Amino acid sequence: MANESAGRATGNGASEAILRRTMVAVVFGALMSMVDTTIVNIAIRSLAVRLHADLSSVQWVVTGYLLALAAALPLAAWLCNRFGARQVYVWSIAVFTLASAACGLSASLGELVAFRVVQGVAGALTMPAGTMIIVPLAGRERMARVMGTFTIPIVMAPVFGPVLGGLLLEHAGWQWIFLVNLPFGLAAVPLALWLLPRDRVTPAPRPDFAGLLLVSGGSAAVTYGLAEAGSAVIRLALPIAIGAILLAMFVVRSARIPQPLLDVRLYRSPAYAASSLMNFALGAVVFGGMILMPLYYQEVRHLDPVVTGLLVAPTGIGVAITSRLAARLTDRSGSGRTALLGALVSAAGTIPFVAIGPATSYAWLIAASLVRGAGIGLCMIPAMAAVYRAIPAAKVSDGTTQVNVLNRLGGSTGTAVFTVVLQQALAGGATAAAGAAAFGGAFRWALGAALLAAAPAVLLARVEARLARATPADASHAAPGPAGTSPAASPPVPAPPAARESASSG
Repeated sequence: MANESAGRATGNGASEAILRRTMVAVVFGALMSMVDTTIVNIAIRSLAVRLHADLSSVQWVVTGYLLALAAALPLAAWLCNRFGARQVYVWSIAVFTLASAACGLSASLGELVAFRVVQGVAGALTMPAGTMIIVPLAGRERMARVMGTFTIPIVMAPVFGPVLGGLLLEHAGWQWIFLVNLPFGLAAVPLALWLLPRDRVTPAPRPDFAGLLLVSGGSAAVTYGLAEAGSAVIRLALPIAIGAILLAMFVVRSARIPQPLLDVRLYRSPAYAASSLMNFALGAVVFGGMILMPLYYQEVRHLDPVVTGLLVAPTGIGVAITSRLAARLTDRSGSGRTALLGALVSAAGTIPFVAIGPATSYAWLIAASLVRGAGIGLCMIPAMAAVYRAIPAAKVSDGTTQVNVLNRLGGSTGTAVFTVVLQQALAGGATAAAGAAAFGGAFRWALGAALLAAAPAVLLARVEARLARATPADASHAAPGPAGTSPAASPPVPAPPAARESASSG
Protein backbone atom coordinates (compact mmCIF):
# COMPACT_ATOMS: atom_id res chain seq x y z
CA MET A 1 0.00 0.00 0.00
CA ALA A 2 1.27 3.46 -0.83
CA ASN A 3 2.47 5.39 2.18
CA GLU A 4 1.47 8.88 3.14
CA SER A 5 4.69 10.61 2.28
CA ALA A 6 4.77 9.05 -1.19
CA GLY A 7 1.31 10.29 -2.00
CA ARG A 8 1.77 13.82 -0.74
CA ALA A 9 1.66 16.41 -3.51
CA THR A 10 4.60 18.71 -4.05
CA GLY A 11 4.97 21.87 -6.05
CA ASN A 12 5.92 19.85 -9.12
CA GLY A 13 3.50 17.00 -8.48
CA ALA A 14 4.18 13.43 -7.36
CA SER A 15 6.50 10.93 -8.96
CA GLU A 16 5.58 9.41 -12.30
CA ALA A 17 5.02 5.95 -10.77
CA ILE A 18 2.62 7.27 -8.12
CA LEU A 19 0.72 9.32 -10.69
CA ARG A 20 0.42 6.39 -13.10
CA ARG A 21 -0.97 3.92 -10.57
CA THR A 22 -3.32 6.55 -9.15
CA MET A 23 -4.75 7.18 -12.61
CA VAL A 24 -5.28 3.43 -13.11
CA ALA A 25 -7.30 3.15 -9.90
CA VAL A 26 -9.37 6.28 -10.46
CA VAL A 27 -10.18 5.60 -14.12
CA PHE A 28 -11.16 2.00 -13.35
CA GLY A 29 -13.64 3.08 -10.69
CA ALA A 30 -15.01 5.93 -12.80
CA LEU A 31 -15.64 3.62 -15.73
CA MET A 32 -18.01 1.50 -13.64
CA SER A 33 -20.34 4.35 -12.67
CA MET A 34 -20.31 5.90 -16.16
CA VAL A 35 -21.08 2.66 -17.98
CA ASP A 36 -23.91 1.97 -15.52
CA THR A 37 -25.71 5.16 -16.54
CA THR A 38 -25.75 4.27 -20.24
CA ILE A 39 -26.74 0.64 -19.60
CA VAL A 40 -29.87 1.58 -17.66
CA ASN A 41 -31.22 3.79 -20.44
CA ILE A 42 -31.50 0.74 -22.70
CA ALA A 43 -33.51 -1.16 -20.09
CA ILE A 44 -36.45 1.20 -19.51
CA ARG A 45 -38.89 -0.75 -21.68
CA SER A 46 -37.81 -4.09 -20.21
CA LEU A 47 -38.23 -2.73 -16.69
CA ALA A 48 -41.73 -1.49 -17.53
CA VAL A 49 -42.71 -4.93 -18.81
CA ARG A 50 -41.07 -6.99 -16.07
CA LEU A 51 -42.19 -4.78 -13.18
CA HIS A 52 -45.71 -4.21 -14.61
CA ALA A 53 -45.48 -0.42 -14.63
CA ASP A 54 -46.04 2.35 -17.14
CA LEU A 55 -43.30 4.55 -18.56
CA SER A 56 -44.17 7.55 -16.38
CA SER A 57 -43.49 5.39 -13.31
CA VAL A 58 -40.41 3.57 -14.61
CA GLN A 59 -38.72 6.84 -15.57
CA TRP A 60 -38.13 7.40 -11.85
CA VAL A 61 -35.40 4.77 -12.10
CA VAL A 62 -33.44 7.39 -14.06
CA THR A 63 -34.96 10.54 -12.54
CA GLY A 64 -34.42 9.41 -8.95
CA TYR A 65 -30.79 8.63 -9.73
CA LEU A 66 -30.21 12.07 -11.25
CA LEU A 67 -31.92 13.89 -8.37
CA ALA A 68 -29.74 11.99 -5.90
CA LEU A 69 -26.66 12.97 -7.91
CA ALA A 70 -27.68 16.62 -7.77
CA ALA A 71 -28.34 16.46 -4.02
CA ALA A 72 -25.04 14.78 -3.11
CA LEU A 73 -22.69 16.76 -5.38
CA PRO A 74 -22.55 19.89 -3.15
CA LEU A 75 -21.33 17.72 -0.25
CA ALA A 76 -18.44 16.15 -2.18
CA ALA A 77 -15.79 18.76 -1.37
CA TRP A 78 -16.71 18.90 2.33
CA LEU A 79 -16.66 15.11 2.66
CA CYS A 80 -13.27 14.88 0.93
CA ASN A 81 -11.78 17.55 3.19
CA ARG A 82 -13.37 16.11 6.32
CA PHE A 83 -12.59 12.42 5.79
CA GLY A 84 -9.97 12.43 3.03
CA ALA A 85 -10.52 12.07 -0.71
CA ARG A 86 -9.12 8.53 -0.71
CA GLN A 87 -11.57 7.38 1.95
CA VAL A 88 -14.51 9.02 0.21
CA TYR A 89 -13.52 7.49 -3.12
CA VAL A 90 -13.23 3.97 -1.70
CA TRP A 91 -16.48 4.20 0.23
CA SER A 92 -18.36 5.66 -2.74
CA ILE A 93 -17.27 2.71 -4.91
CA ALA A 94 -18.19 0.24 -2.15
CA VAL A 95 -21.63 1.76 -1.56
CA PHE A 96 -22.29 2.00 -5.31
CA THR A 97 -21.46 -1.72 -5.64
CA LEU A 98 -23.71 -2.74 -2.75
CA ALA A 99 -26.54 -0.57 -4.09
CA SER A 100 -26.09 -2.21 -7.50
CA ALA A 101 -26.55 -5.62 -5.90
CA ALA A 102 -29.66 -4.38 -4.11
CA CYS A 103 -31.05 -3.00 -7.39
CA GLY A 104 -30.55 -6.37 -9.06
CA LEU A 105 -32.37 -8.13 -6.22
CA SER A 106 -35.28 -5.69 -6.10
CA ALA A 107 -38.73 -7.27 -6.14
CA SER A 108 -40.71 -4.13 -6.97
CA LEU A 109 -40.37 -0.81 -8.74
CA GLY A 110 -40.43 1.05 -5.42
CA GLU A 111 -37.47 -0.92 -4.12
CA LEU A 112 -35.57 -0.41 -7.36
CA VAL A 113 -36.07 3.36 -7.32
CA ALA A 114 -35.01 3.56 -3.66
CA PHE A 115 -31.78 1.67 -4.30
CA ARG A 116 -31.13 3.74 -7.42
CA VAL A 117 -31.24 6.83 -5.20
CA VAL A 118 -28.52 5.26 -3.03
CA GLN A 119 -26.57 4.52 -6.22
CA GLY A 120 -26.93 8.17 -7.24
CA VAL A 121 -25.58 9.47 -3.94
CA ALA A 122 -22.54 7.20 -4.18
CA GLY A 123 -22.01 7.91 -7.88
CA ALA A 124 -22.05 11.65 -7.23
CA LEU A 125 -18.99 11.37 -4.98
CA THR A 126 -16.83 9.08 -7.12
CA MET A 127 -15.57 11.52 -9.77
CA PRO A 128 -15.11 14.59 -7.50
CA ALA A 129 -13.14 12.48 -5.04
CA GLY A 130 -11.05 11.00 -7.84
CA THR A 131 -10.36 14.47 -9.19
CA MET A 132 -9.30 15.77 -5.77
CA ILE A 133 -6.88 12.84 -5.47
CA ILE A 134 -5.24 13.06 -8.86
CA VAL A 135 -5.05 16.78 -9.68
CA PRO A 136 -2.62 17.71 -6.86
CA LEU A 137 -0.42 14.74 -7.81
CA ALA A 138 -0.23 15.74 -11.46
CA GLY A 139 1.06 19.28 -11.16
CA ARG A 140 0.53 21.86 -13.87
CA GLU A 141 3.00 20.37 -16.34
CA ARG A 142 1.18 17.01 -16.47
CA MET A 143 -2.40 18.25 -16.21
CA ALA A 144 -3.15 17.92 -19.93
CA ARG A 145 -2.08 14.28 -19.95
CA VAL A 146 -4.15 13.56 -16.85
CA MET A 147 -7.24 15.16 -18.39
CA GLY A 148 -6.65 13.17 -21.57
CA THR A 149 -6.54 9.95 -19.54
CA PHE A 150 -9.77 10.91 -17.79
CA THR A 151 -11.52 11.12 -21.14
CA ILE A 152 -11.11 7.34 -21.57
CA PRO A 153 -14.20 6.38 -19.52
CA ILE A 154 -16.05 9.45 -20.78
CA VAL A 155 -15.56 8.34 -24.40
CA MET A 156 -15.90 4.60 -23.86
CA ALA A 157 -19.06 4.60 -21.75
CA PRO A 158 -21.57 6.03 -24.26
CA VAL A 159 -20.17 3.85 -27.06
CA PHE A 160 -19.93 0.47 -25.34
CA GLY A 161 -22.46 0.91 -22.52
CA PRO A 162 -25.62 0.62 -24.66
CA VAL A 163 -24.26 -2.44 -26.47
CA LEU A 164 -23.32 -4.12 -23.18
CA GLY A 165 -26.75 -3.28 -21.80
CA GLY A 166 -28.43 -4.82 -24.83
CA LEU A 167 -26.41 -8.03 -24.50
CA LEU A 168 -27.23 -8.35 -20.82
CA LEU A 169 -30.95 -7.76 -21.35
CA GLU A 170 -31.08 -10.20 -24.23
CA HIS A 171 -29.13 -13.06 -22.65
CA ALA A 172 -29.15 -12.58 -18.86
CA GLY A 173 -32.20 -10.54 -17.77
CA TRP A 174 -32.78 -7.01 -16.50
CA GLN A 175 -31.28 -7.76 -13.09
CA TRP A 176 -27.83 -8.07 -14.67
CA ILE A 177 -27.73 -4.46 -15.86
CA PHE A 178 -27.12 -3.78 -12.15
CA LEU A 179 -25.40 -7.00 -11.05
CA VAL A 180 -22.75 -6.50 -13.75
CA ASN A 181 -21.29 -3.82 -11.46
CA LEU A 182 -20.40 -6.40 -8.78
CA PRO A 183 -17.17 -7.75 -10.34
CA PHE A 184 -16.07 -4.22 -11.21
CA GLY A 185 -16.74 -2.98 -7.69
CA LEU A 186 -15.14 -5.99 -6.02
CA ALA A 187 -12.01 -5.31 -8.06
CA ALA A 188 -12.09 -1.50 -7.80
CA VAL A 189 -12.19 -1.32 -3.98
CA PRO A 190 -9.04 -3.38 -3.25
CA LEU A 191 -7.33 -1.81 -6.25
CA ALA A 192 -7.99 1.67 -4.84
CA LEU A 193 -6.82 0.64 -1.35
CA TRP A 194 -3.63 -0.74 -2.86
CA LEU A 195 -2.78 1.96 -5.41
CA LEU A 196 -4.17 5.24 -4.10
CA PRO A 197 -1.86 7.30 -1.85
CA ARG A 198 -3.09 8.38 1.54
CA ASP A 199 -4.06 12.02 1.83
CA ARG A 200 -4.38 14.53 4.62
CA VAL A 201 -7.64 15.31 6.39
CA THR A 202 -8.13 19.06 6.68
CA PRO A 203 -10.58 20.99 8.88
CA ALA A 204 -13.72 21.92 7.00
CA PRO A 205 -16.63 24.14 8.05
CA ARG A 206 -19.96 22.40 8.58
CA PRO A 207 -22.00 22.46 5.34
CA ASP A 208 -25.41 24.08 5.13
CA PHE A 209 -27.59 21.02 5.73
CA ALA A 210 -30.74 23.14 5.96
CA GLY A 211 -30.00 24.51 2.50
CA LEU A 212 -29.41 20.96 1.26
CA LEU A 213 -32.87 19.91 2.47
CA LEU A 214 -34.48 22.95 0.84
CA VAL A 215 -32.86 22.55 -2.58
CA SER A 216 -33.23 18.75 -2.64
CA GLY A 217 -36.85 18.81 -1.50
CA GLY A 218 -37.74 21.64 -3.86
CA SER A 219 -36.15 19.99 -6.86
CA ALA A 220 -37.80 16.64 -6.13
CA ALA A 221 -41.22 18.28 -5.65
CA VAL A 222 -41.03 20.22 -8.92
CA THR A 223 -39.89 17.12 -10.81
CA TYR A 224 -42.69 15.05 -9.28
CA GLY A 225 -45.23 17.68 -10.26
CA LEU A 226 -43.98 17.73 -13.85
CA ALA A 227 -44.16 13.93 -13.94
CA GLU A 228 -47.84 14.19 -12.96
CA ALA A 229 -48.73 16.33 -15.99
CA GLY A 230 -52.01 15.10 -17.40
CA SER A 231 -53.33 14.06 -13.97
CA ALA A 232 -55.69 16.08 -11.83
CA VAL A 233 -54.71 19.74 -11.58
CA ILE A 234 -54.04 19.46 -7.85
CA ARG A 235 -51.54 16.62 -8.41
CA LEU A 236 -49.71 18.80 -10.92
CA ALA A 237 -49.91 22.25 -9.35
CA LEU A 238 -49.48 21.44 -5.65
CA PRO A 239 -46.06 19.73 -5.85
CA ILE A 240 -44.75 22.38 -8.26
CA ALA A 241 -45.97 25.18 -5.98
CA ILE A 242 -44.42 23.55 -2.90
CA GLY A 243 -41.17 22.95 -4.78
CA ALA A 244 -41.04 26.55 -6.02
CA ILE A 245 -41.52 27.84 -2.47
CA LEU A 246 -38.76 25.61 -1.13
CA LEU A 247 -36.38 26.68 -3.90
CA ALA A 248 -37.20 30.36 -3.28
CA MET A 249 -36.48 29.87 0.42
CA PHE A 250 -33.16 28.28 -0.53
CA VAL A 251 -32.19 31.24 -2.73
CA VAL A 252 -33.07 33.77 0.00
CA ARG A 253 -31.19 31.76 2.64
CA SER A 254 -28.13 31.30 0.42
CA ALA A 255 -27.93 35.03 -0.28
CA ARG A 256 -27.91 35.86 3.44
CA ILE A 257 -25.60 33.34 5.11
CA PRO A 258 -21.78 33.59 4.89
CA GLN A 259 -21.13 29.98 3.75
CA PRO A 260 -24.09 28.76 1.69
CA LEU A 261 -24.35 25.29 0.18
CA LEU A 262 -24.49 26.88 -3.29
CA ASP A 263 -23.34 30.47 -3.81
CA VAL A 264 -26.20 32.11 -5.70
CA ARG A 265 -24.22 35.38 -5.78
CA LEU A 266 -22.23 33.93 -8.67
CA TYR A 267 -25.23 34.42 -10.94
CA ARG A 268 -24.57 38.16 -10.86
CA SER A 269 -22.06 37.43 -13.60
CA PRO A 270 -23.95 37.34 -16.93
CA ALA A 271 -21.41 34.93 -18.39
CA TYR A 272 -21.79 32.52 -15.47
CA ALA A 273 -25.58 32.74 -15.54
CA ALA A 274 -25.56 32.02 -19.29
CA SER A 275 -23.25 29.01 -18.94
CA SER A 276 -25.39 27.67 -16.10
CA LEU A 277 -28.57 27.85 -18.17
CA MET A 278 -26.75 26.15 -21.05
CA ASN A 279 -25.72 23.29 -18.78
CA PHE A 280 -29.28 22.91 -17.46
CA ALA A 281 -30.62 22.65 -21.01
CA LEU A 282 -27.82 20.25 -21.98
CA GLY A 283 -28.84 17.99 -19.11
CA ALA A 284 -32.33 17.74 -20.61
CA VAL A 285 -30.92 17.21 -24.11
CA VAL A 286 -28.55 14.42 -23.05
CA PHE A 287 -30.42 12.51 -20.35
CA GLY A 288 -33.95 13.11 -21.61
CA GLY A 289 -33.05 12.35 -25.21
CA MET A 290 -31.37 9.10 -24.25
CA ILE A 291 -34.64 7.86 -22.77
CA LEU A 292 -36.54 8.42 -26.01
CA MET A 293 -34.24 6.83 -28.60
CA PRO A 294 -34.04 3.30 -27.12
CA LEU A 295 -37.79 3.31 -26.50
CA TYR A 296 -38.51 4.21 -30.13
CA TYR A 297 -36.39 1.36 -31.47
CA GLN A 298 -38.00 -1.11 -29.08
CA GLU A 299 -41.63 0.09 -29.06
CA VAL A 300 -42.12 1.11 -32.70
CA ARG A 301 -39.49 -0.89 -34.59
CA HIS A 302 -39.68 -3.94 -32.27
CA LEU A 303 -35.91 -4.36 -32.20
CA ASP A 304 -34.13 -6.46 -29.59
CA PRO A 305 -31.96 -4.77 -26.94
CA VAL A 306 -28.67 -5.66 -28.66
CA VAL A 307 -29.59 -3.97 -31.95
CA THR A 308 -31.06 -1.07 -30.00
CA GLY A 309 -27.75 -0.60 -28.19
CA LEU A 310 -25.88 -0.59 -31.49
CA LEU A 311 -28.23 2.04 -32.95
CA VAL A 312 -27.96 4.27 -29.87
CA ALA A 313 -24.14 4.14 -29.73
CA PRO A 314 -23.58 6.63 -32.63
CA THR A 315 -24.64 9.50 -30.37
CA GLY A 316 -21.71 8.72 -28.07
CA ILE A 317 -19.42 8.38 -31.07
CA GLY A 318 -20.47 11.86 -32.21
CA VAL A 319 -19.64 13.29 -28.77
CA ALA A 320 -16.23 11.60 -28.84
CA ILE A 321 -15.43 12.92 -32.33
CA THR A 322 -16.04 16.58 -31.52
CA SER A 323 -14.82 16.82 -27.91
CA ARG A 324 -11.23 17.73 -28.84
CA LEU A 325 -12.40 19.96 -31.69
CA ALA A 326 -14.63 21.82 -29.23
CA ALA A 327 -11.65 22.61 -27.01
CA ARG A 328 -9.67 24.07 -29.92
CA LEU A 329 -12.63 26.09 -31.20
CA THR A 330 -13.28 27.43 -27.70
CA ASP A 331 -9.72 28.72 -27.42
CA ARG A 332 -9.87 30.22 -30.90
CA SER A 333 -13.41 31.61 -31.12
CA GLY A 334 -14.64 31.78 -27.53
CA SER A 335 -17.11 29.76 -25.49
CA GLY A 336 -20.23 31.57 -26.68
CA ARG A 337 -19.75 31.11 -30.42
CA THR A 338 -18.61 27.49 -30.06
CA ALA A 339 -21.50 26.60 -27.76
CA LEU A 340 -23.96 28.29 -30.13
CA LEU A 341 -22.61 26.24 -33.03
CA GLY A 342 -22.93 23.08 -30.94
CA ALA A 343 -26.49 23.84 -29.87
CA LEU A 344 -27.57 24.49 -33.45
CA VAL A 345 -25.85 21.33 -34.70
CA SER A 346 -27.54 19.33 -31.94
CA ALA A 347 -30.89 20.85 -32.89
CA ALA A 348 -30.27 19.97 -36.54
CA GLY A 349 -29.54 16.38 -35.52
CA THR A 350 -32.77 16.25 -33.51
CA ILE A 351 -35.04 17.47 -36.35
CA PRO A 352 -35.08 14.07 -38.17
CA PHE A 353 -36.39 12.49 -34.96
CA VAL A 354 -39.20 15.06 -34.81
CA ALA A 355 -40.33 13.83 -38.25
CA ILE A 356 -39.70 10.18 -37.41
CA GLY A 357 -41.95 7.50 -38.89
CA PRO A 358 -42.54 3.78 -38.40
CA ALA A 359 -40.20 2.89 -41.29
CA THR A 360 -37.63 5.69 -41.28
CA SER A 361 -34.31 4.56 -42.73
CA TYR A 362 -31.87 3.27 -40.11
CA ALA A 363 -29.00 4.86 -42.03
CA TRP A 364 -30.76 8.21 -41.79
CA LEU A 365 -31.32 7.79 -38.03
CA ILE A 366 -27.69 6.75 -37.47
CA ALA A 367 -26.50 9.83 -39.37
CA ALA A 368 -28.86 12.03 -37.35
CA SER A 369 -27.60 10.49 -34.10
CA LEU A 370 -23.99 11.18 -35.10
CA VAL A 371 -24.84 14.83 -35.87
CA ARG A 372 -26.79 15.16 -32.65
CA GLY A 373 -23.91 13.74 -30.61
CA ALA A 374 -21.43 15.97 -32.43
CA GLY A 375 -23.50 19.01 -31.48
CA ILE A 376 -23.66 17.92 -27.85
CA GLY A 377 -19.87 17.58 -27.77
CA LEU A 378 -19.39 20.99 -29.36
CA CYS A 379 -21.73 22.63 -26.84
CA MET A 380 -20.73 20.80 -23.67
CA ILE A 381 -17.03 21.70 -23.49
CA PRO A 382 -17.38 25.48 -24.06
CA ALA A 383 -20.36 25.63 -21.71
CA MET A 384 -18.10 24.32 -18.93
CA ALA A 385 -15.04 26.34 -19.99
CA ALA A 386 -17.15 29.50 -19.68
CA VAL A 387 -17.60 28.78 -15.97
CA TYR A 388 -13.85 29.10 -15.38
CA ARG A 389 -13.65 32.38 -17.27
CA ALA A 390 -16.68 33.94 -15.59
CA ILE A 391 -15.78 33.66 -11.91
CA PRO A 392 -12.75 34.31 -9.67
CA ALA A 393 -10.29 31.45 -9.20
CA ALA A 394 -11.24 31.18 -5.53
CA LYS A 395 -14.84 30.40 -6.54
CA VAL A 396 -14.10 27.77 -9.20
CA SER A 397 -14.97 24.88 -6.88
CA ASP A 398 -18.33 26.41 -5.96
CA GLY A 399 -19.05 27.41 -9.53
CA THR A 400 -18.37 24.01 -11.10
CA THR A 401 -20.37 22.21 -8.39
CA GLN A 402 -23.38 24.42 -8.99
CA VAL A 403 -23.21 23.92 -12.75
CA ASN A 404 -23.01 20.15 -12.29
CA VAL A 405 -26.04 20.26 -9.99
CA LEU A 406 -27.99 22.24 -12.58
CA ASN A 407 -26.95 19.78 -15.29
CA ARG A 408 -28.37 16.85 -13.29
CA LEU A 409 -31.53 18.80 -12.45
CA GLY A 410 -31.95 19.54 -16.14
CA GLY A 411 -31.54 15.83 -16.83
CA SER A 412 -34.15 14.83 -14.26
CA THR A 413 -36.57 17.49 -15.52
CA GLY A 414 -36.10 16.52 -19.16
CA THR A 415 -36.48 12.82 -18.38
CA ALA A 416 -39.72 13.41 -16.47
CA VAL A 417 -41.25 15.79 -19.01
CA PHE A 418 -40.28 13.86 -22.16
CA THR A 419 -41.53 10.58 -20.69
CA VAL A 420 -44.87 12.00 -19.60
CA VAL A 421 -45.40 13.63 -23.01
CA LEU A 422 -44.60 10.30 -24.67
CA GLN A 423 -46.82 8.29 -22.31
CA GLN A 424 -49.83 10.50 -22.96
CA ALA A 425 -49.31 10.45 -26.73
CA LEU A 426 -48.91 6.67 -26.83
CA ALA A 427 -52.25 6.29 -25.08
CA GLY A 428 -53.97 7.90 -28.07
CA GLY A 429 -53.31 5.16 -30.63
CA ALA A 430 -52.13 1.58 -31.06
CA THR A 431 -50.81 1.61 -34.64
CA ALA A 432 -47.15 1.87 -35.61
CA ALA A 433 -47.80 5.23 -37.27
CA ALA A 434 -49.47 6.56 -34.12
CA GLY A 435 -46.56 5.31 -32.02
CA ALA A 436 -44.01 6.98 -34.27
CA ALA A 437 -46.01 10.21 -34.15
CA ALA A 438 -46.00 10.02 -30.34
CA PHE A 439 -42.21 9.81 -30.33
CA GLY A 440 -42.01 12.67 -32.82
CA GLY A 441 -44.04 14.82 -30.42
CA ALA A 442 -41.73 13.94 -27.52
CA PHE A 443 -38.68 14.77 -29.63
CA ARG A 444 -40.15 18.23 -30.26
CA TRP A 445 -39.51 18.86 -26.57
CA ALA A 446 -35.94 17.61 -26.98
CA LEU A 447 -35.56 20.00 -29.91
CA GLY A 448 -36.87 22.80 -27.70
CA ALA A 449 -34.24 21.96 -25.07
CA ALA A 450 -31.48 22.17 -27.71
CA LEU A 451 -32.76 25.57 -28.82
CA LEU A 452 -32.98 26.64 -25.18
CA ALA A 453 -29.25 25.96 -24.91
CA ALA A 454 -28.67 28.22 -27.93
CA ALA A 455 -30.29 31.28 -26.32
CA PRO A 456 -27.78 31.75 -23.46
CA ALA A 457 -24.96 30.92 -25.89
CA VAL A 458 -25.91 34.08 -27.81
CA LEU A 459 -25.75 36.10 -24.59
CA LEU A 460 -22.38 34.58 -23.71
CA ALA A 461 -21.01 35.36 -27.19
CA ARG A 462 -22.07 39.01 -26.80
CA VAL A 463 -20.39 39.27 -23.38
CA GLU A 464 -17.17 37.80 -24.80
CA ALA A 465 -17.30 40.09 -27.83
CA ARG A 466 -17.70 43.11 -25.57
CA LEU A 467 -14.71 42.03 -23.51
CA ALA A 468 -12.65 41.44 -26.66
CA ARG A 469 -13.37 44.99 -27.88
CA ALA A 470 -12.55 46.52 -24.50
CA THR A 471 -9.07 47.78 -23.70
CA PRO A 472 -7.20 46.01 -20.88
CA ALA A 473 -7.96 48.93 -18.61
CA ASP A 474 -11.66 48.78 -19.39
CA ALA A 475 -11.96 45.00 -19.44
CA SER A 476 -11.97 44.79 -15.67
CA HIS A 477 -15.19 46.84 -15.65
CA ALA A 478 -16.92 45.24 -18.64
CA ALA A 479 -18.60 42.28 -17.00
CA PRO A 480 -17.42 41.95 -13.42
CA GLY A 481 -17.76 38.64 -11.66
CA PRO A 482 -19.47 38.33 -8.31
CA ALA A 483 -16.35 39.38 -6.42
CA GLY A 484 -15.42 42.19 -8.77
CA THR A 485 -13.16 39.98 -10.88
CA SER A 486 -13.32 40.18 -14.63
CA PRO A 487 -14.57 37.08 -16.43
CA ALA A 488 -11.52 37.39 -18.65
CA ALA A 489 -9.16 37.39 -15.70
CA SER A 490 -9.23 33.63 -15.24
CA PRO A 491 -7.58 31.69 -18.07
CA PRO A 492 -9.53 28.92 -19.75
CA VAL A 493 -9.12 25.63 -17.94
CA PRO A 494 -10.26 22.24 -19.21
CA ALA A 495 -13.49 21.08 -17.58
CA PRO A 496 -12.72 18.50 -14.90
CA PRO A 497 -14.00 14.97 -15.41
CA ALA A 498 -16.64 15.42 -12.74
CA ALA A 499 -18.09 18.27 -14.71
CA ARG A 500 -18.05 16.31 -17.95
CA GLU A 501 -19.66 13.17 -16.62
CA SER A 502 -22.92 13.87 -18.40
CA ALA A 503 -21.17 13.10 -21.66
CA SER A 504 -21.27 9.46 -20.68
CA SER A 505 -24.99 9.51 -21.33
CA GLY A 506 -24.70 11.45 -24.55
